[in-house]
Amino acid sequence: MLDKKVSKLINEQVNKEFYSAYLYLDFSNYYYEAGLEGFGNWYKVQAQEERDHAMLMMQYLQNAGEKVTLTAIAQPDKNMKKVDDALHFGLEHEQYVSKLINAIYTAARKADEYKTLQFLDWFVKEQVEEEKNAEALIKKYELFGKDAKGLYMLDNELKTRVYAAPSLVL
Repeated sequence: MLDKKVSKLINEQVNKEFYSAYLYLDFSNYYYEAGLEGFGNWYKVQAQEERDHAMLMMQYLQNAGEKVTLTAIAQPDKNMKKVDDALHFGLEHEQYVSKLINAIYTAARKADEYKTLQFLDWFVKEQVEEEKNAEALIKKYELFGKDAKGLYMLDNELKTRVYAAPSLVL
């Protein structure tokens, strides 16, 4: 059994990870509708990653004998007006998720939940990567995306991103 507060926070994070997937699918749809299939692909892969994060957390709770409570996923509320809006929203969202993971980590540390700390270590590292990738995408867009040829090449590069399942073993 996990500490009640830690279990509650992880349960809440499951929903937030599913929301992240939903948000990134919204970004993906925006780009596909704009004719930027590479950007759409990049966010579709990102949505798959977020879904898997939620699934890993659900599995952790189940393995610990905890009840998983799924709640409604909120509708994404970001309004994209420029090509790079979703990129900036994505970085802001990843920074928000990092704070949420850190809060769970802090609660687990205070509760001496060592197995949970070990589990969360992977997510802490993952968030470093998520923020780095979001920042890199913004930088690439700022360098190349404002020129039509550069945007075309960047979009083609983003088409090559493929989904890779997380390597976390529970």
